[in-house]
Amino acid sequence: MRITPRARTRVAAVAVVAGAATFALSACGSGSDGGADQKIASAAPTHLSGTVSLWHFFSDREAKVIQGVVDDFEKANPDVKVVVHSGQDDEKLRKAIAAGNDVDVAISYSTDIVGNFCQSGAFQDLAKYIARDKVDIGQLLPTARNYTEFDGKRCAMPVLADTYGLYYNKALLSKAGIDAPPKTLDELESDALKLTTYNSDGSIKTLGFNPWMGYQEMAPAHLASATGAKWLDDDGKSVVGSDPGWKELIEWQKSFAEKIGIDKLKKFTAASADEFSAQNDFEIGRVAMNLDGEWRVAFMKDQAPKVDYGTVPFPTAADHTDLYGGGYITGNIGGIAKGSKNPELAWALLKYLTADTSAVVKLANGLQNVPTISSAFDSPDLVRDPHFETFLKIAQDKNSLTTPPSPNGAGYQLAFADWWQKYQTTPGTSDLDAQLKKVDDQINAAASLNSVP
Repeated sequence: MRITPRARTRVAAVAVVAGAATFALSACGSGSDGGADQKIASAAPTHLSGTVSLWHFFSDREAKVIQGVVDDFEKANPDVKVVVHSGQDDEKLRKAIAAGNDVDVAISYSTDIVGNFCQSGAFQDLAKYIARDKVDIGQLLPTARNYTEFDGKRCAMPVLADTYGLYYNKALLSKAGIDAPPKTLDELESDALKLTTYNSDGSIKTLGFNPWMGYQEMAPAHLASATGAKWLDDDGKSVVGSDPGWKELIEWQKSFAEKIGIDKLKKFTAASADEFSAQNDFEIGRVAMNLDGEWRVAFMKDQAPKVDYGTVPFPTAADHTDLYGGGYITGNIGGIAKGSKNPELAWALLKYLTADTSAVVKLANGLQNVPTISSAFDSPDLVRDPHFETFLKIAQDKNSLTTPPSPNGAGYQLAFADWWQKYQTTPGTSDLDAQLKKVDDQINAAASLNSVP
């Protein structure tokens, strides 16, 4: 579920969306209704015909999975031709829509564009289509419902999801005398310190868990479920400085890193191979436990089939054990582009890709990502691997959360992550409250600049 693998594209999306927010707003129209007043037929067509374009970011094997489902749609509708544009990242998509190119249905790899695309009108409002065709939005995972609409406007539908949990090497834990994976952050830290080994020169040989902010999937958003930390208030203002969950996570992470040694961690992290190569730290046993997404299950089958490992929800803070079982959820999203030449046919295709049980299950099995409609979870055709089952449960857990849509895209996440990566190397914590207040101010100022009048 990635141009290059998922997490790397997500990092790229954060940078692209944050940096291009103003461009998107000006190019796609300011304050457009996004199709809210479009004229649609009183009933869905009983026969579909014509040509519709589909833009998506998938490539290679994954593009073939998408094509297989598109072929099914065409087979069911023999008078329809879907012109597929694969390998189109979000920046290409953004420019194509702004230029009025032939874009009908578009799939993005980032939920972070939703706030911007809903508000600017780059993606049309789907409300009238959904109401007319009686599409049950209640079938969607609650988190997926949240990240596919903004300010009461549903301009997108979820196209599978990614969920995050903890991977652990059973052999390494057993060797260290650890009987079960950790459920709290304190246990994670304690176990990790036991599992960490050193070379004769004092450098790290094997790391129990790498707490370095910025290492692989170690990002603020992916940790938030451990304390239920919130990003924005109801007015879209940053609360990272006032939500106690963030402060708790920051203090835990910084203290953990300091116990191992900042310089040692920096050196160890710098020597890590590419996250998505066969030399991935967890896959070769260089780290014993790791925060990662469900896609790693497929990588393990392909690249490290002999490793005996387990998957569980990511630990929570000791004072938030009631949240255990949840995790961070994100995913791909699809919408009908502003200026679509055949919006009725575009809606039929989008609805098929996101609300048809057989299509969603086929996509989930082929792309090895989490479905987003409840009927797919119940389908006997959904392939259920014991390791993958963990992520299916996380996706359905009431305590799972996501990052809220914003007109400024991922700008607020990027600002906080940049600050945190610098803060982890700063001695002392006495000025933490003041620093977080500055982060709030920075996020709010940027959001104000990029808001639509």
